[in-house]
Amino acid sequence: MNKNLLVLSLSQIFSFTAAPVTVFLSGIIGSQISPVKSLSTLPMSISVVGIAIGAIFATKVMSLIGRKAGFIFAALGNSLISLSAAYSIIDKNFFLFCFVNFFLGVGMAFTHQYRFAAAESVDKDKAPKAISIILLGGIVSAGIGPGFANYAKNFVSDHLYAGSYLALAVLTFIPSILFLFYSNTSKIELKIKYSGRSYLQLISQPRYLQAIVASAFGYAIMTFLMTATPLSMHVMDNISLTRTSIVIQLHVACMFLPSLITGYLIKRFGHSKIMYMGVLLYSVTVIASFFDQTFQNYIFALVFLGFGWNFLFISGTSLLVLTYNEEEKFKAQGLNDFIVYSVHAIGSLSAGVLIVITNWKIMNIICIPLMILIILTSLRAEALSKK
Repeated sequence: MNKNLLVLSLSQIFSFTAAPVTVFLSGIIGSQISPVKSLSTLPMSISVVGIAIGAIFATKVMSLIGRKAGFIFAALGNSLISLSAAYSIIDKNFFLFCFVNFFLGVGMAFTHQYRFAAAESVDKDKAPKAISIILLGGIVSAGIGPGFANYAKNFVSDHLYAGSYLALAVLTFIPSILFLFYSNTSKIELKIKYSGRSYLQLISQPRYLQAIVASAFGYAIMTFLMTATPLSMHVMDNISLTRTSIVIQLHVACMFLPSLITGYLIKRFGHSKIMYMGVLLYSVTVIASFFDQTFQNYIFALVFLGFGWNFLFISGTSLLVLTYNEEEKFKAQGLNDFIVYSVHAIGSLSAGVLIVITNWKIMNIICIPLMILIILTSLRAEALSKK
């Protein structure tokens, strides 16, 4: 744990609170101020689109001004946007609320760059462990974000939840102070141009493609099923809202808890084997869908879904940092995150529609081709690397 990694870990805790608060409140607030109730979840969906679009913007900004200035800029921006969200609630302006949620997503694109900065702060063989440490901060964020938002929801009288975003403005401002103690990891960081090989040359590398496919489709499967879970459990299977929330909370915990050992496992067994293990864990979730959908069955399925995501996302990210040169890192990382979070957005947006017209079992079966694609891409990369 060096100084940069410590700064990144602490900053992750506060900056990442924007994500669980958005999930926790945006739909509720949307239902209160939206002129059309069917658009209640639009702010959440727009925030995911903001992450995808912001991925290229975030890396471009940091290629020009460096990671330190970029992260400080993002933290200040997130805080100002959170204040704007509070104003949109007070003004009952649904369209402004959607607008600020888009930019909260853009801000999250900068936060997602923390894992690459962590990998650059240590030797390359320690990158998986560094990335794991950053992701562990998500557990704390998932607790303090909604916790503070719930505590502060009545701070502005007659405007429920405006205080929640005032609290978020404070939380997201804290990293701007912490990053004053961060050091750019390369002496030439401020001189790096958005250069190097073309996007086509980068993605034509078998290992680079393997890393993107594992992260992107691993994320898509997790989002697709997690988004569908509340509807499948509570609406279709008549399981109580309390039990549904327990399943989601356990799932989120299992997304991040394996980070304690994932870095070690990747170093011990290699990236590809951990990807295969991630797909195997997903297979357990799919198999569970063929049995009666009870509360216990959903817990079992979503726990393994969380474990599988962790293995695929960390192994994909840590493999990616081995596939590009220093002068092209921002381009390579930006392309990766744009693809990963675009696919993530598609999974999130399609889940709500498909669970209504199909069922939980079919939703799981739909994921099988994506799992096969991860395996085939990894096998191809393994075979070509041996030639």
